[in-house]
Amino acid sequence: MDETHLTQLGREARGFASPEEAVLERVPNPQKDALYLARFTVPEFTSLCPVTGQPDFAHLVIDYAPGEWLIESKSLKLYLGSFRNHGAFHEDCTVAIGRRIVETAAPRWLRIGGYWYPRGGIPIDVFWQSGPPPEGLWLPDQGVPAYRGRG
Repeated sequence: MDETHLTQLGREARGFASPEEAVLERVPNPQKDALYLARFTVPEFTSLCPVTGQPDFAHLVIDYAPGEWLIESKSLKLYLGSFRNHGAFHEDCTVAIGRRIVETAAPRWLRIGGYWYPRGGIPIDVFWQSGPPPEGLWLPDQGVPAYRGRG
């Protein structure tokens, strides 16, 4: 596999100041003829409240059925890290991440669950998918329990 087109994997790569500036990369899928699910779990995602500038925290679960391309995971890590100084509402962050992955890798299907920790005492869960899942695709539960607080 020729990775010469990649700008971050195997190289020193610093973070990005914003999601718009971040480079999300893809690699050829060597199993493109197989219908399968790949999962990225991001338990420590952070962004900023666009109004107060205070940090927001989420547990993201990204499931996708690759087609011709896979998302290169180092570039995904750097892309997601670019949200640390980015002000956006929970819904915007979650849906924007899903759409950016679809735009980059053109998967057969994608879903993202954004399980946001409470802001003002209210946890917000945001879910987005690119369309109906392909027939025959095994879809495990995302495994994130509903927020319970202390008890």
